[in-house]
Amino acid sequence: MTAVDTHKQLRHIVADRLRAAILNGDLTGGEWLRQERLAQEYGVSQMPIREAIKELTAEGLVEHIPYRGARVVTFSPEDVADLYAHRSFLEGRAIRAAASNITPEEIAKLKDLQQQMKTHMAPAHLSEYREINRRFHQFIFQASRRAYLLRTLNQMWAAFPSMLWSNFSHTAATSLPARDTNDPEEHHNIVAALERGNADEAEWQLRHHIEAAGRELVTVLQHQTKATVAESLNETRL
Repeated sequence: MTAVDTHKQLRHIVADRLRAAILNGDLTGGEWLRQERLAQEYGVSQMPIREAIKELTAEGLVEHIPYRGARVVTFSPEDVADLYAHRSFLEGRAIRAAASNITPEEIAKLKDLQQQMKTHMAPAHLSEYREINRRFHQFIFQASRRAYLLRTLNQMWAAFPSMLWSNFSHTAATSLPARDTNDPEEHHNIVAALERGNADEAEWQLRHHIEAAGRELVTVLQHQTKATVAESLNETRL
């Protein structure tokens, strides 16, 4: 392996570590990414740190502030609403195509993933549940056989693998009762519509599922924001 190849590999390794730290909540919204500190922590020079930060900036996880440096992006309730609206539209188009193209073997795989989610709903298995859920959704849009949609949705899920649920303190390690209650039935309805080859119903069921999850997360963030503001006001009065 040449020195150039080694450098490229190191840059990607650093980017993967930083991305995971952000998506796992180890690096929180608004936190500054100081190159010297990160280089010492990761045991590398500042160059791969700098290039990794540029990569994450292009993905939307990091923002560059002129004359100050780079920091982790803070996602607002409005950002989350926009992401879920975008996802709902794109995955809705994908599942319409999937309804015509999906095979019996793929339906069987979806049912298997659906069953796996049911057995991983306990709080101790939350990370596994979210990973299986990601695979469930990706398997559906892969069945669309639509190259552009596949590229776009894979990029979206790569940047936001758990669709931001792990990025906020209130939902990082705890599921919401509404999701625990409704997710299994909604997943079942999606698979059933696909098995019948009903594109209209499949799209409706999937978009209903995505938009409901988005509303739940936005509601949590709005309450969290109000609580933070109230706490700050109380501290100011003291």
